[in-house]
Amino acid sequence: MKPKHPGSESEPTADQATKDAMSNATTVSPAHSASTASTLITNIASLVTNDPSLGDGSPLGLVQDAAVVIEGDRVVWTGDRSKAPATDNRVDAGGRAVLPGFVDSHSHLVFAGDRTQEFNARMSGRPYSAGGIRTTVAATRAASDEELEANVTRYLSEALRQGTTTFETKSGYGLTVEDEARALRIAAAHTDEVTYLGAHIVPPDFAEDPAGYVALVTGEMLEACAPHARWIDVFCEKGAFDGDQARAILTAGKARGLHPRIHANQLSYGPGVQLAVELDAASADHCTHLTDADVDALAGSRTVATLLPGAEFSTRAEWPDARRLLDAGVTVALSTDCNPGSSFTSSVPFCVALAVRDMGMTPDEAVWSATAGGAAALRRDDVGRLTPGAYADLTLLDAPSHVHLAYRPGVPLVSGVWRRGERVL
Repeated sequence: MKPKHPGSESEPTADQATKDAMSNATTVSPAHSASTASTLITNIASLVTNDPSLGDGSPLGLVQDAAVVIEGDRVVWTGDRSKAPATDNRVDAGGRAVLPGFVDSHSHLVFAGDRTQEFNARMSGRPYSAGGIRTTVAATRAASDEELEANVTRYLSEALRQGTTTFETKSGYGLTVEDEARALRIAAAHTDEVTYLGAHIVPPDFAEDPAGYVALVTGEMLEACAPHARWIDVFCEKGAFDGDQARAILTAGKARGLHPRIHANQLSYGPGVQLAVELDAASADHCTHLTDADVDALAGSRTVATLLPGAEFSTRAEWPDARRLLDAGVTVALSTDCNPGSSFTSSVPFCVALAVRDMGMTPDEAVWSATAGGAAALRRDDVGRLTPGAYADLTLLDAPSHVHLAYRPGVPLVSGVWRRGERVL
């Protein structure tokens, strides 16, 4: 379990109310400006660095009785607290655990409305014939820019309070040139990890002409959306886009400078994972229905298998077999898939607990996958770890160990968050 690939910087915007939140840790007033001052976070019971050269030598690089030094927006020192250098400021972690901020590498945050009735019917065993994704498409098209912006800000603030400091988010609920482009413009105001997902489904207005919609997605829509995105994605699944259509869409995106990721093998066996490996996609997401050949292909590639347990929880679907992937040597990420239809959660800690309980992961593996694994899925090495040179993105737990994320599911354990060296919770 080791992140392999660097990438670009991501810049989510913190909610001001969150910045003013209080915590139990003690901070000495700064001696210098935030841009030049150094801060020691000390008295850390257990520190997850994700550097196996540190601490216990495990993939988590656990350091006991630890400290971290931040200068500006970066980590500049990590180690035993008795050996920490002098700094301008000091924060007492109070014998709590510290780990890297979570890296949520798969979300769908630009939308309007919700699908409460659909969820209630599904959980109650009643038939429900509303339009699924199409319901959200209609609501999103009807929403103003201000309404969409307010929703994105709300869910990002919610995620930040739960320790998420880096995130990816997608379009996919507009499905017109104008609506996809505005979704990406709104997303790009909050993060550089923006994904063009015009190929989410074939919209009702193209129901009789799916080839025409693929032409739009790879033509005019791509040209309008590419300036606002880093990634291109496609839902490769029966009822959405087949392997040939997905290949055409992702290849067109690559030609326009966008790197592929793919919704693959979620609902059934299919070509998605093999296509992801063929095109060097950064991640194949969901990975529920896999053949041995799919697992072998992932293990022999640098494509990350991003698992999204919130979707299985919310749909009562079959769980992905994380143990099978990990034992084969596949790099695994854990993310929320936050969306209004199949996984309406912004909580990475909740997904960590699900992965441990129902997907065969150990607590260590789940935490690594939610931090360093997410970074690998974004091809970055500047987040998801706490070693010199990485961004100073830290999560402080009101617990002595990261294991409590799975041990105490549903409990709000995050008591402090630093993002880019600034305390935001």
